[in-house]
Amino acid sequence: MAVTIKGTGSFLPEKVLTNFDLEKMVDTSDAWIRERTGMSERHIAENDTVASMSTEAAKKALEDAGKDASDVDLIIVATCTGEVMVPCTACKVQAEIGADNAVAFDINSACSGFLFALQTAAAYISSGMHRNALIIGAEMLSSIINWEDRSTCVLFGDGAGAAFVEKCEEGRGILSMAHGSNGAKGGVLYFRKKEADPAKEDEYEGKDAFVHMNGAEVYKFAVRQVPDCIEKVLSDAGLKASDVDHFVLHQANIRIIEAISKRLGVGMDHFPVNIEKTGNTSSASIPLLLDELNKSGKLKDGDTMVLSGFGGGLTYGACVLKW
Repeated sequence: MAVTIKGTGSFLPEKVLTNFDLEKMVDTSDAWIRERTGMSERHIAENDTVASMSTEAAKKALEDAGKDASDVDLIIVATCTGEVMVPCTACKVQAEIGADNAVAFDINSACSGFLFALQTAAAYISSGMHRNALIIGAEMLSSIINWEDRSTCVLFGDGAGAAFVEKCEEGRGILSMAHGSNGAKGGVLYFRKKEADPAKEDEYEGKDAFVHMNGAEVYKFAVRQVPDCIEKVLSDAGLKASDVDHFVLHQANIRIIEAISKRLGVGMDHFPVNIEKTGNTSSASIPLLLDELNKSGKLKDGDTMVLSGFGGGLTYGACVLKW
């Protein structure tokens, strides 16, 4: 049984933080940030929460798919920044949209989260356990950023993206999937809860409750692992990189995307980006970009797409999708 995306939605907070704003906060510059990341601004939640952003994105995805909340069988929210541990964000979304018939739970795979949620939903639907799913990637990374650390505070933004998925005819939708993890490298990108005991986790050196990242190691991981994973899913689908219309990648850093483009031998015109306006939104980045492409009419019926996420864990994954 094939599974496809039938509708998309997204939400970005109203407040915009520009590179010029950051120049007033830390020792950095617009030129430095643009050259190294491709970012010029990002959205920051003030009155929004992960749950409220998820809810708004979910409503728009349902509207785009022509579905009612009562139609939803399964809700999965991918996030690492939910306001509380229990109840999970997905249950809050279920209550807010009135999806009383849905099973709801969260997953945490950091920047790979939306892709892992999509693959989880596809497995449920393919098995016959559920008819459809509403999957959401949402983050409020501004809540875990050290705004005095110029190496991380310039990178991240807030937002949410969603997709409604259901079964479809064979030869359409998801054609192949692959994902993996490298927990031994988890210490290069992490966030410690405030109550955690640093003495019990030697691999995590930071003692404060902020995001810590070894950017060089994350870069090396992404530019090596992501192309390998993409080539695997393309091979499984009987396709080549040149057959792909759109590579929709996690929007972590423009240099990473450019390096992956070069490794695959495909021009950057096949790699849509919105990182300039959103920054790195972790699990929200792929569905935010996907919704932008969908709503702008850039996705055509029958287009071949590759979605790929990578990040904390370390985790990675990819899928081939015929739109």
